Parts: sequence; C-alpha cells; structure tokens
Amino acid sequence: MAGILLITKRIHERPAGGREMLCKLNRDCLRDIFGDALSVLELDARPVSGVHQVLEAFQGRIDGVSAAVIAEAAREIERKEISCVFLDGSNLGEIAAQLKRRARDVSIVSFFHNVESRFFLGSFKASRTLHALAVLLASYLAERKAVQHSDVLIALTERDSRLLRRVYGRGATYISPMALEDRRLSANDAASGNVESRDKRYLLFVGGAFYANRLGIAWFVENVAPRIRIKTVVVGKGFETLKTRLETKADIEIVGAVQNLSEWYLNAHCVIAPIFDGSGMKTKVAEALMFGKKVIGAPEAFSGYENVTGQAGWTCATADEFVDAIDRIERVELPAFDLQVRALFDRNYSYDAARARLTRILEPLVRAKKDGSPFTPTSGSRKRPHADESVSDSVPNRGER
Repeated sequence: MAGILLITKRIHERPAGGREMLCKLNRDCLRDIFGDALSVLELDARPVSGVHQVLEAFQGRIDGVSAAVIAEAAREIERKEISCVFLDGSNLGEIAAQLKRRARDVSIVSFFHNVESRFFLGSFKASRTLHALAVLLASYLAERKAVQHSDVLIALTERDSRLLRRVYGRGATYISPMALEDRRLSANDAASGNVESRDKRYLLFVGGAFYANRLGIAWFVENVAPRIRIKTVVVGKGFETLKTRLETKADIEIVGAVQNLSEWYLNAHCVIAPIFDGSGMKTKVAEALMFGKKVIGAPEAFSGYENVTGQAGWTCATADEFVDAIDRIERVELPAFDLQVRALFDRNYSYDAARARLTRILEPLVRAKKDGSPFTPTSGSRKRPHADESVSDSVPNRGER
C-alpha cells in the first residue's frame, strides 16, 4: 500500500479538550486502518510574537506551521512514497498550498473540526480586541488555502459544509461526524468505591471556558437556574476562575477542572447544553451519549446530531422551554445509564463508527493513486440516513445539494 502522511497538532495520550480528543482518535483510526503505511508529523504551536511572526501568520503560518515543517513534510512524501496527506485541521491550509505546488500527484485531504472563520468570528464578537481580530483574519486566510488546495474536504456537519460553500465557494466532499474514544466506567468500576456517590440530584454542564461555553452557562445561571429546584454543577477547565461570578445565584456549584469526568457523568441526573453560538459539533453531546445520559440543549448544541435529537434529549430555544423540560425530567427517575442512548453513540459517534467512515473515504483514494489512476471525489447525492442507520459519510461533491 502506498503511504499516508498525517499532519496534526501535538497528540496527547490523555487529551482534555474536544478537538484534542478528536485529533487523537483520527490518528488512532488511521494507524488502525493503514498500519506501517502511516507516517505522522506532529506540530508544536507557539504564541505569535514580533512583527515577522505576525506577517507570517497572515500567510497561513500559524499553529506550528513553518517553512521547516513544510520542508520536512515534502521530504517524508519523497522518502515514504506518500500518496495521500491528511491534514487534521483547516488551519493547516498553508501546508496544503505548498505541498500541492511541490507534489501535484499527492492527494490532500483536509479535516475540518469546524469552520474556523465562523468560530473565531464568534470569539471576536465576544471580545472585540485587536488580538481577536488578528486571529480571525489569520484563521480565515489559512482556511481559505485549505479549501482551495485540498482534493478532499471532510466536515463534521452538513451545516459546516453549507457554510464553507457560502464563505469559500466550495462545500465538503464528505461528512464525518464527531466521534470519541470510549471512556465510560464499567459496572465494576462504579461498584469499586473509587467513584464518589452523590445523593443530591444535579444537572451537569461540561466544557472548557471558551467564549460560547462562558456565555451559555452565564445565560443559564441568570435566566434558568433561579427558576428550577435542581442543582446545577459546572465542570470544565477554566471555570474555576469564574466561581465567584457564577455562584451568586440559585443552586450552582462551579467545580472547574477535574481529573476524572466519569464520576460526574455517572452521578448526574441529566446533562445540559445551553450553547447558542459556535461551529462544528459539540463534544459534550457525544460525551453525554457515551455515558448513557440524555441532554437538554439549545438548537446549536444539537447541530450535527439532528438525526438523533429526539432520542438523545430535548431541544430548548428559550429560558421557559429549558425550565419546562427540567421540571419534567426532575419528577421522573431517568436511568443512571440509558442503554438506548448509549446505542446512539455506538452506532454514530464511536471509534468504530469513525474508523468505518475514514476507511470508506480514504481507502479508495489510496488504491486509485497506487494503481496510477486519477482520483475523483465521490459525487452525487445519497439519501439522508434514518436515525437507526449509520450517519452518512458522504455529501455531494463541492457541497452541491
């Protein structure tokens, strides 16, 4: 088999954030699929400082991308007879542009964790600083190169694909939704006594303190929490710094960063996701399904989960709808581990599901290049899958629906 080169951010074996978890899962899937044919180049991102680095950032050299990295990738392509480069992030568009100039017969695949320009536009609106504006512009320019110079674009959602088409004139070639490595506790773990049991019911909010999460939980604390009887617990890196601000109303506990999320999910009555802005898919929803928990969330939280939303939880667009849904679920005994909810995760958002999708996308590409025949991305439409079927891995070429 011809070789494949994965270029990704530095992989942590115990990743914390959603993007980091998905990067590791993508690497593990590619290693599982291609074995020794896979080469991996990890990037070390450093803060931009100085006029020279700022100018380079606007050329797409961000998040660890540099002339030295591009040269190393080109050497690896020649040494290992690489036929496909998998760029794990649309922020790596400068690499796509440079490699296409140096090795035109190599297929470039760009995986979009979200639409970066949309994500950082939201961040800029939340914090209108010169730095936020510079990050937005640099991300837009890098992402534009990824769209222009990649043979295949993989997005998490059809919404992201449509947005790519509106912003850059080209939609995704394939849809491959969020997926997570299984980290749930077994029954033996739960019975071992290592997990603290909590008698009082609580709603659980999980997520790092980036702008959409901060705005969402602040809205919930202000508009929903004072009107419900059940406690709300907030877990996630960075929220400990907002403890004083957020614990002033109703029954709110700000925990912040934790070593083990499993026990918090295990003891939660339900998961909440009052998220109103962003791009891509929300990791916290897939994570809740993995732990067999239903989700009460805003429409934005369920973007990409539309096929399973009715089984996964309840969609609430207003404070009144959140209050009504929470009042209803507080009166009933929800399963501590809902097997039907877990089945949604297994079918659509698990490691096995992601591996199957990436196999279908990449193996034909590698075979085509190995045989010397031209590679043409899949085109034409496919029927939208029923909720009980596998999530679609393909959308019409160039986003035409």
